[in-house]
Parts: sequence; C-alpha cells; structure tokens
Amino acid sequence: MTAPVSPKTASVVLPKRARPDWLVRISVVFLALIALGAIVSPFLVEAASTQSILDALLPPGSPGHLLGTDELGRDVLLLTVAGTGSAVVGPALIALGSMSLGVLFGTLAGYQRGWLDALIGRIADVLLSLPVMLLAIVVAGIFGAGYWVTVLLLIVLFAPSDIRIVRSGVLEQAPRPYVEAAQMLSLSPWRIMYVHVAPNVWPLIATNLLLNTSIALVTLSSLSFLGVGVAPGSADWGRQISDGRSVMADNPAMLLAPALLIVLVSMAINVIGDQITERLRRKGIR
Repeated sequence: MTAPVSPKTASVVLPKRARPDWLVRISVVFLALIALGAIVSPFLVEAASTQSILDALLPPGSPGHLLGTDELGRDVLLLTVAGTGSAVVGPALIALGSMSLGVLFGTLAGYQRGWLDALIGRIADVLLSLPVMLLAIVVAGIFGAGYWVTVLLLIVLFAPSDIRIVRSGVLEQAPRPYVEAAQMLSLSPWRIMYVHVAPNVWPLIATNLLLNTSIALVTLSSLSFLGVGVAPGSADWGRQISDGRSVMADNPAMLLAPALLIVLVSMAINVIGDQITERLRRKGIR
C-alpha cells in the first residue's frame, strides 16, 4: 500500500499550468491588429497632425471624435493609431538587431572558446554595466539623437544579454555527437557554427526575442516620454503620454489610450512567449 501524498508534496510535483487557449488566441489576434495599425500608421500621420483650435480638448465620445481631442484639436484616436508605427516597429527592430548580434557573437564565443570567448565576454560585460536610459539621454544631449539613432543605440546595448544567452546554449550543444561528426567530415568551423549548432538553440532565441521586444517597447516609450528620439507633438505613444499629462483633467484618453496599449502589447507578447516556452518544454526542448 502506497503512502499518501501530502498536499504540500503534491503541489511540488504538479506540472506547470499552461496558459488558457483563449488567452493565447486573444493575444495573437490583438498583436495582429497592432501589426496592421503599424502598417497603416504612415498613411495616417498627416490626418492625425491636422489641428483645429476650435475643437480643442473635446472629451471622449464627442461627435466625430471617439476619444476626444488634444489641446491642438487633433483627434486622439487618429493620433494613437498613427503612433503605432514608431511605438512597435522600433522595438521589433531592436529585438531582431540585438538577437542577430547575439547569434553572431554568442555562437562564435561558445564554439571557439579560448581568447575569443574571453574577449567577447569582456566587451559584453562592459556594455552590460552601462545604464541604458542614462546613456541614451546623454547621447541625445550630445549628438541630438533622432529616433533611428536611438534604435541603433538600443540594439547595441541590448545585444550583450543575447550574446550570453546564445553562448550558454552553444556551450551545451558543442559536445554533442552531431558536432563531432561534422568536425570529422572536415566541415568549416563557420558552417558547423551557423548551419548546424546555431539552429539547435533556436528555442532560446525565440523566447528571448519576444522578451526583448516587450522590454524594448517599454524602454523606447520611456525615452519618448522623456523627449528622446521623437520631436514634441509627434505621433508616438510615449510622446503622447507626455503631452497628455497637461490635459489629463480635460481629456484623460489622451494619456490613458497609449498607456493602456503599451501595457496590453507587452502582456500579449509575454503570453505568447510563455506559450512557446511551455510547448517546447512539453516536447522536451530546453
């Protein structure tokens, strides 16, 4: 007769509960709508920038202005949709760019080891020690950095963590038999690294890519809020939150709409990332 399992013990051995399917589906549909908004946003910038002082500070629900207007009479809904492009395209490029550097240098460091690994590791340590927000503000103050310069700077500053993550995955793959077989076939180190080894760490790459997109969204929006990367009055969620503080009492939607979208997009990305991780775990992939 087996001994009874205490509730405390049972809670330890129970598998992690997966995200509800409906939540994942909603997240996918929501991100698809955001992507659509990013595609059409360049065509809405001119309409969103149209000013009408006579219609300034209309409250949400006003005729012809679902979310009201700002102090310049610009439609808040149009302004929010037009800001989708700068709000989400930049973070996506930051995540893709930093992960590309992570795959390039992380695979090189993890496979070659030796002095090359030490050199890449020291450079990554230096970059990781730099405060991202403060450095971006300093660069903007010295060089007058625009939006794309800020994106490029964040790619460089996000890359060290990706390098470390990819390196750890490559270190785990390097001793495996398929790598030894490729070496015995006299394949070039570059072919072994990027054709055979790197694709086997793609679960790490995929999950960290989504995580970086979420972090980059918040970081870039925070910099825009502080006036870094975008001009005053631009169609951008972070800048819109900054401009909306002064009209919060008259039209709270000016601030709440972009702030809510930033939160929801970040949550949706994290939900999908967790789902991908859970499915890989079920298949025995780490």
